[in-house]
Amino acid sequence: MSMKTILERKGKIGIFDSGLGGLTILKEIMKVIPDREYLYLGDNLHVPYGDKSRDEIYKLTLAGVEWLFSEGAEIVILACNTASANALRRIQQEMLPKKYPEKRVLGIIIPTIENIGVFTRSGHIGVLATEATVASKIFEIEMKKKNPHIQMLSQIGGKLASFIENDEEDTKLVEEIQRVTSNLLSKDPFIDTLVLGCTHYALIEEKIQSSVPTGMNVIGQGNIVAQKLAHYLERHKEIEKKLSEQSSVHFFTTSVEAHTQKMMAKFYGMHIHLRIIETLV
Repeated sequence: MSMKTILERKGKIGIFDSGLGGLTILKEIMKVIPDREYLYLGDNLHVPYGDKSRDEIYKLTLAGVEWLFSEGAEIVILACNTASANALRRIQQEMLPKKYPEKRVLGIIIPTIENIGVFTRSGHIGVLATEATVASKIFEIEMKKKNPHIQMLSQIGGKLASFIENDEEDTKLVEEIQRVTSNLLSKDPFIDTLVLGCTHYALIEEKIQSSVPTGMNVIGQGNIVAQKLAHYLERHKEIEKKLSEQSSVHFFTTSVEAHTQKMMAKFYGMHIHLRIIETLV
């Protein structure tokens, strides 16, 4: 079957990320909802998004979403906290009603907020995230709406995302983890739960867990988002009935570098056939 024929079939679930981290979300979604067609788009050409302006993040995210729609996605998950924090609401409120009223775009921050409270005993939760996500204060704002008794504090994850993208050596990674987590805990020593508020960080979850105080919960977003998407589709039959029930996944990137293909295969956990698309914007 030609690539054209594959992509003409409708009813796909699109996963958009600025790079590699969304693969951790995709893997968890596919475990919970296996019999679907998935399109994964990593905008590796423009990674990282975390140090870009809000407007730049919006333009890049919008372009990624529209590309996925053009290839048959009925629903797109922004598997990137920076995009969810800086572009999701505008896409949902301004772009979808005008151009794609039948399609949906969901983020990963609200599902995380809705579920994270069960993990904390002290009521103090820390978040490691990119500069743009921390600046948006979205975790704090949304948690205040959900449960004002929980204290949430976001901390920039330093160079962790770029270290992960560049496959940096373990010693540098661990040093950076210890630096950012000790910085966070110095601001609030009562934190007992750490949210990995950048999907890249799920790729080093074990290293983070072994670097933080014993007994601290380190929570990735993949399973939470997967369960929430399954519940969303159960409630929204108008979307669910449009989805193909053939199990497949197609991977796309905006970067032509061989390093990108190698890293995506490493983080997905198996060899993947990666197709390169023209730059989005």
